[in-house]
Amino acid sequence: MEENNIRKYAQLMKELGLTGLEITEDGNKIRLERSEGVKVVEAPPAVHEIQKAKGDTPKTDKDLIEVASPMVGVLYLSFKEGEKPFVKEGDSVKKGDVLCIIEAMKLMNEITAEQDGVIAEVCAGNGEVVDYGRVLFKIRRNEA
Repeated sequence: MEENNIRKYAQLMKELGLTGLEITEDGNKIRLERSEGVKVVEAPPAVHEIQKAKGDTPKTDKDLIEVASPMVGVLYLSFKEGEKPFVKEGDSVKKGDVLCIIEAMKLMNEITAEQDGVIAEVCAGNGEVVDYGRVLFKIRRNEA
């Protein structure tokens, strides 16, 4: 496999927020992995631009943070099926608390809170396939 192809795959992983990728090409197999921590981002600007293009006007609330999916994968709201969810509406969360897990390419990625607050809304269901940029949670910031 050529170095240029490996670099292209590494860039694709970064763009899609993947932590691992396995490729078989011409009988050769390569596995790329990133150990970089997954970071939760506020809803990317692209999501807001799509909403504006559709004519939807997103409700703005300066104290509300949207936690968006940093990757495509299957959302899990609890560690195991039937167990208590990591968080539910009304729960207080601290920076670093696990909100959910997204399974992407058989890798489990913990999605954590980037700041303290209260879960205002859980926007996606357990076992649901989520796309990059999909809002998963809305967190109301704690009053300063």
